[in-house]
Amino acid sequence: MDVVDLMRYVGALAVVLGLLGTAFVVARKYGLPGVVAPQGSRRLVVAETLLLDARHRAILLRRDDTEHLIVIGPNGTTAIESSNRTSSIPGRTQ
Repeated sequence: MDVVDLMRYVGALAVVLGLLGTAFVVARKYGLPGVVAPQGSRRLVVAETLLLDARHRAILLRRDDTEHLIVIGPNGTTAIESSNRTSSIPGRTQ
């Protein structure tokens, strides 16, 4: 195998990877069904995270009109509280 063949293989690989990357960007931008969901249609959002210590983290998740406070640590995940968003913090505006 000489240098010309090697350059041809590398060039073909670059073209294929470029086409795959372009297809991924287009699918992500337009949200093609079954490939990638558009960014605006997500129901689950990580609202806040707080590092409690070196091994534990508190995470506030929002799903539809409900907030879930969970703590993640080395022994697993624990749900601390689940409530409606409107009643979770007094005086909070939505």
